Amino acid sequence: MAESITSRVSRIITGNVHHLIDSIENANPQAVMAQAIREVDGIIDEVSVALGRATANKHLAVNRLAEQNRRHEQLSADIELALNEEREDLAKAAVAAQLDVEAQVPVLEHSIANAANEEHEYQGYLTALRARRREMEDTLNEFIASRKQVSESPTATSPDHRLEKAGATFDRVLARQTGLGGLNAPIDAAQAGKMRELADLARNNRIEERLAAIRSRTGKQE
Repeated sequence: MAESITSRVSRIITGNVHHLIDSIENANPQAVMAQAIREVDGIIDEVSVALGRATANKHLAVNRLAEQNRRHEQLSADIELALNEEREDLAKAAVAAQLDVEAQVPVLEHSIANAANEEHEYQGYLTALRARRREMEDTLNEFIASRKQVSESPTATSPDHRLEKAGATFDRVLARQTGLGGLNAPIDAAQAGKMRELADLARNNRIEERLAAIRSRTGKQE
């Protein structure tokens, strides 16, 4: 069964953006986000058509109600005329027609109320969808700008940069899936260099200590 407009609007407005990000983690993010915007454009078009239909239905029902009210007034005048002319048979026919008109009035009023509610609902949908589209388009533009900046950076393919990107991706996915923050703070290239230097220094010290212990046992000094 085709998805209703209401459910599609609800899915777009309340959709979990983390799920979308998960799905594009290893795909083409820009293409997927652009496709999502096109889907929003499609549902906006459908809602606009539905809004136009609801407005037209309300307009027709309002005109029909006004027509029936005029007919009711005319029948009242016809009834008086028939009675004045002592044509009871015509008066009865006019009364019967008037009763039929009165039976239609609440149905028409109900149709007007329903159409007005639909019109209001669809107008709200359009407002929310257009706001959502602007948000998605801004996000896409920011994404494109960020990727352009990264591609133009001379260190974009350096080991430190790749390490930082891999760590950020891991932390982001971990946070989405578990609700926990990343295990590591963002990696700073300068800080990472210092930590490597410190690790090398500690290793060299252990080597010297090991050699000193061996010399002490063997009695062989430098």
